[in-house]
Amino acid sequence: MDLLPSQVVIENVLQCKIRGKVAYQSHFPATIGLNLIFVKPYDLPSGKGYQRPVDSKRCNDFANYLSQGEDALFTPILLNAASNWEFICYDRERPAYGRLLCKGKASLMDGQHRMGGIKQYILDTNSEINVPFLAFHCLDEDEEVKLFDTINTKAKGIGSSLSKFLRRDSDEISWVATEMMVRKESPFYHIGSIIGKRSKGRHITLQNVYRALHMLTADSKLSRLSKEEKLLLAMSYYNSIKEKFPTEWTNYKEYRLTHIVCLDALSITGSYVLSKCLPEGKKQIDHAAIIKYVDKLSVDWSSNGPLKYIKGLSGSRSLALDLKEQLLPT
Repeated sequence: MDLLPSQVVIENVLQCKIRGKVAYQSHFPATIGLNLIFVKPYDLPSGKGYQRPVDSKRCNDFANYLSQGEDALFTPILLNAASNWEFICYDRERPAYGRLLCKGKASLMDGQHRMGGIKQYILDTNSEINVPFLAFHCLDEDEEVKLFDTINTKAKGIGSSLSKFLRRDSDEISWVATEMMVRKESPFYHIGSIIGKRSKGRHITLQNVYRALHMLTADSKLSRLSKEEKLLLAMSYYNSIKEKFPTEWTNYKEYRLTHIVCLDALSITGSYVLSKCLPEGKKQIDHAAIIKYVDKLSVDWSSNGPLKYIKGLSGSRSLALDLKEQLLPT
């Protein structure tokens, strides 16, 4: 499966060494690259396979990402040329710059779903795209399997919280969530973590607040507001809750108020409250009305109380129904 019908030449290649291993960096057109690589499936008869079956959804998602245009950048794929590629420099004075003569296919170690998405993209658009790569000159099969395992088990992503922080300039709710974390007047200022790493006293992540804000602004009247207006509403609502239950808000160990399941329930309830406090066709919120609604809440938030066993989104929705009942006119 690593044979080529004819030799392929890749130009403008940089040769380097990585921990003593010779490697090549360059790019190839997708239409050529798709025929220049192969995958070793986990059930390879030799026992040296390791790749999972392709997830078509991930390939579709990547193809859709590429359709966004020139901003859709992606990282190089990782290959093992297994001595099937020969490097020839252009000039002896620059021995690390030249071309590759590819006599056989390279094993694709990392980038299977990227290549699947690229294949779909070029078929759908009848276009070409350059694919960057880093290829080791030769890894033996055990080294190849070990490196694949390291990439997929030891390496960690940046996390959803930091991802939301990085998108704050392009996504309104990410911006609002970030502001809720960094502004001193915010009730989340002293208990929140932007990077998603929880520590003593900082048990609410940016992702948690992002999710809560989506629930809080779910009503159509609220979703149409600007990010600054959404921030003002969120500050007013959550600060009202903190002022109503000051001890419960700051004591995570003994009370469940700021546990995710309860925070989500309060956010679902908050969408109802804020929509009532924002007259139809107006952008001026009635902050005094928010406080009046929140003052109606009477909840035992203690960790060993009636909320001890509520879990998940279903628990949040159930609690939100109970909270809304307390807010109805009597």
